[in-house]
Amino acid sequence: MIGLSAFAILLFAGSLWAQAAKERSEIDPQYKWKLEDIYPTVESWNSAFAALEAATPRLEAFKGRLSESPALLLQCLELNDSLSSLSHRLRVYANLKLDEDKRVGASQELADRILSLGSRVSSAGSFIDPELLTIDSTKIQEFLRTTPKLQVYRFYLENLLRTKAHVLSDKEEDILAKAGPVTNSFINTFNIIDNGDISFGTIKDEKGNDLQLTKGRTSVIMRGPDRRMRRDAFYEFNKTYWKYINGLAANLAASVNKDYFLAQVRSYPTCLDWSLDGYNVPTSVFRNIIAAANANLAPLHKWASIRKRILGLDTLRSYDLYAPLGTDVPKTYTWEEAKQIVAAGLTPMGKTYSTDLQMGMNSGWIDVYESRGKESGGYNWGTYTSHPYILLNYNGSLEEVFTLAHEIGHALHAHYQKQREPYIYYGSYMFTAEVASTCNEALLMKHMLAKSKDKKEKVLILKRYIEQIIGTFYTQLWYSEFELAIHEQVEKGGALSVDFFRKSFRDIYQKYWGPELVLDTNNELGGMRVYHFYRPYYVYQYALGYAAAQVVSQRILNKEKGALEAYQQFLYTGSSDYPIDILKEAGVDVTTPEPVARTIKLFGELVDEMEKLLNEK
Repeated sequence: MIGLSAFAILLFAGSLWAQAAKERSEIDPQYKWKLEDIYPTVESWNSAFAALEAATPRLEAFKGRLSESPALLLQCLELNDSLSSLSHRLRVYANLKLDEDKRVGASQELADRILSLGSRVSSAGSFIDPELLTIDSTKIQEFLRTTPKLQVYRFYLENLLRTKAHVLSDKEEDILAKAGPVTNSFINTFNIIDNGDISFGTIKDEKGNDLQLTKGRTSVIMRGPDRRMRRDAFYEFNKTYWKYINGLAANLAASVNKDYFLAQVRSYPTCLDWSLDGYNVPTSVFRNIIAAANANLAPLHKWASIRKRILGLDTLRSYDLYAPLGTDVPKTYTWEEAKQIVAAGLTPMGKTYSTDLQMGMNSGWIDVYESRGKESGGYNWGTYTSHPYILLNYNGSLEEVFTLAHEIGHALHAHYQKQREPYIYYGSYMFTAEVASTCNEALLMKHMLAKSKDKKEKVLILKRYIEQIIGTFYTQLWYSEFELAIHEQVEKGGALSVDFFRKSFRDIYQKYWGPELVLDTNNELGGMRVYHFYRPYYVYQYALGYAAAQVVSQRILNKEKGALEAYQQFLYTGSSDYPIDILKEAGVDVTTPEPVARTIKLFGELVDEMEKLLNEK
C-alpha cells in the first residue's frame, strides 16, 4: 500500500475539514439558503409570532360544539389548520436560523419561543379528535353529504372514524393518557443508558497511540482497511454493553410487555395488528415481505462469500462486512460537478422534474458548505407556504453527491404536494416519503454505473449500492423478524430473558448472512442495543419504501407505459390516502411479494457485476 491508508485519509480529511471550516460570514451567499423567503427579517417573524399568540385562544370557542352544525365544524377545522400552518412556518424559520450557527443566542431564543407557543397551539386544538369520536358516525356522514366545503376533510374524518372501535371511554382514555410517562419510560431509560451512562474504552490506532472509542469513530473504523483495528474496536465496543446486559434485557422485555398491554386494552389481537393499524396496513403485508426475504437469501450469502475471498480471509467476521475491498478508493467531486451529475442522472424523470431540479439546486433552497457552529449532516425541511430547504455539509465525497440526490428528492416531493394537497394532507407517511428520495438515488446509481469508465469509481458505486440494499433493506427485515419473534413470545404466554434475546437475534443474524459469516457472543447483543426496538414494528417501513423505490426507478428506466406519469402523480400526493393505496397509484403493489423479490433480484445482479469487476485483471 502506497501512502496513507483509506482510514488514515478519512481521519486526516476529517481533521482538515474541521480546521478549514469557515465562519458563516466567509461563505459566498450563492452557497447559502435564503431564509428571507420565509420571513424577510426577524422583526417580521416577531409580528407573525404575536399574531399567532393572539389568535390561538379562538379555538376555545368551538370546544364542545362540533356536533352543532357542519358550518361550525368546518370553521373549527379551518382555523386549526391555519394556526398549525403558521406555527409550523415560525418553527421552521427559527430552527433553520439556529442550524446556521448553534452558537448564536438570538437564534436559540427564537427556537425556544416557538417551541413553547407551538405546544400551546397543539394543546388548544387537542380536543378536536376526541370530540369528533363522540359524534355519531351517521351525523358526520350527513355533514359531509350536505356541506361541499367539508369534502376536503373527508379522508381525515373517515380515517378517524375507522379507529373508533379501538377508542375507549373518556375515563379510560384519560387513565391511559396519564399513564403516558410510564409507558414512555422504557425508551427514555434506554436512551439514558445508551447515550448517557455508557462510555467506551480505547484501542490502539495505526501508530500505536490510544484512540478513545465513540459510536461515530467505531463506525468509521468498521469501514477502514485495518483489520486489527476493526477487531479491537468491535470487542472493545461490545465489552461495554456486557456490563449493562441484564438491565438492557429487562428494560426491553418491559417495553414489549407494555406493547402487548396497549394492544390488548385497545382490543387488537396482536401487537402487530395494533402497530400497523395506524396506517391501515394489513398484517399480511408485513408477513409477506419477511417470507419473501427468507425465500431469497442466497444473494446475500454469495456477497459474504465474495467478501471473504476478496479480503483473503480464513474466517469472515461481522467486523469485516463493511471493510474496503482494496480498489474502492475515494474520489472527490466539486459542487458544480455534483449538481451536473445529479441532473444528468435524473433526466429520466422528465422535463418538468429536471426544470424544477435546477430551480431547487440554484435558487436559495440549499445551504451547501460546512461552517463553524452549523448543524452537521444533511436534511430537508420547509413549510407549506414557502419553498423547501436543504441543509448539507458538502465535502466532495461520493456519499455527499448521493445525499444531494436524496434530499432534493424529498424537497421536490414536498414542492409538488403543496401544488395539489390542502394543508391537512401536507407531508408524507414514512415509507412513502422514502420512495421519493431513494428512487432518485437508484436512478443516479444506475446512471453512474452505466457512464463510469473508471474501474475504481465503478467499484465504489457498486459497493455503495450493495451496502445500501443491505443496510436499508435486508437489515431492516432481519430486525423486523426479531421484533416479531419477541412480541409473539409474549403473546403466546412466554417469558423474555437475556438468553431468549441473545439466541433469537443470533439465529436470525446467522440465517440472513449464511454459513460464511462466523458469529461470536458479541453478535448476540444487537437485539438489546437497538433504539428502534422500542418503537414496535417501525423499521419494516424502511425496507418496504426502499423496495418500492427500486421497482419505480426500474419501471421509469425501462420506459414502461404510464410508469413516469403514475410516479409523477405519486409525487403530488401527501397523506390524503392510505400509504398502500398511494403506492398502488405509483404502480407498486406492496401487498404482494413482487417488490421484495425484484429488489432481491437487483441485489443479486449487483453482486454478480461486482464479482465480475473484481475478477478483472
